[in-house]
Amino acid sequence: MNSAKGNSKRSETRPTPPAASAAHASLGYRPLYRQVKELLMKRLGDGSWAPGQLLPSEPEIAAGLGVSPGTVRKALDEMSSESLLVRRQGRGTFVASHDEERILFQFFRMVSDNGVRRFPESRTISVSVAKADELAAKRLGIGLKESTVAIERVRSLDGRPCIHENIVLPRGLFPGIERIKDLPNNLYALYSVKYGVTIARGSESLKAVAAGQRQVELLESEPGEPILLIDRVALGVDGTPAEWRRSLCRTDQSHYLSDLK
Repeated sequence: MNSAKGNSKRSETRPTPPAASAAHASLGYRPLYRQVKELLMKRLGDGSWAPGQLLPSEPEIAAGLGVSPGTVRKALDEMSSESLLVRRQGRGTFVASHDEERILFQFFRMVSDNGVRRFPESRTISVSVAKADELAAKRLGIGLKESTVAIERVRSLDGRPCIHENIVLPRGLFPGIERIKDLPNNLYALYSVKYGVTIARGSESLKAVAAGQRQVELLESEPGEPILLIDRVALGVDGTPAEWRRSLCRTDQSHYLSDLK
């Protein structure tokens, strides 16, 4: 009886190996590479690692977290597969920038019917401040009537207007964006560089709708012509909704292309 109690007590007080104690204290007991990834994602989200920045070496990161380089490598590999990081042979691993090439292949899916992928040109129609209605609040995860910025613009492929966009942003996340005179074509780069908001992924739904009067005016569509509605909520590195975008697209000379992997 006494022997059993002694064994039980010893098992409860068994010390954590010194090499792992620091890592376990901050990373918990879930799969270690997943926890490492979460910590590294936070460095992207809080701006500790800026777009285009060269990361420390895997051994350096591993030493700082008290884990093995192999664990760090697995986390970095997964982040690279999600286009958050870029590995360059002989140079190291860099934080991905929202350059046009990355946006073109990760977030822009409309392609000319000739098969050539091009980054579209944009023309801003209006920028305004408004209170979030019920739908905007739900899509962006903000309070009803919370301040938002609405951007309306037209995008063209091969010189032809083909996309009518309505973008809604939480104003608190992008203070002063409504005062920028000439919004750039690549908004995701602006979010990242000026506001420290890196778009990591998004959720899209597609639906065929009929062209309305606004699309007739801006896209030279025929009234009632079938067009494609792409409804997207873009998320930051930390998973916070950063943008709600509704794109109404003509598809008579272009199409939506998604590479399934």
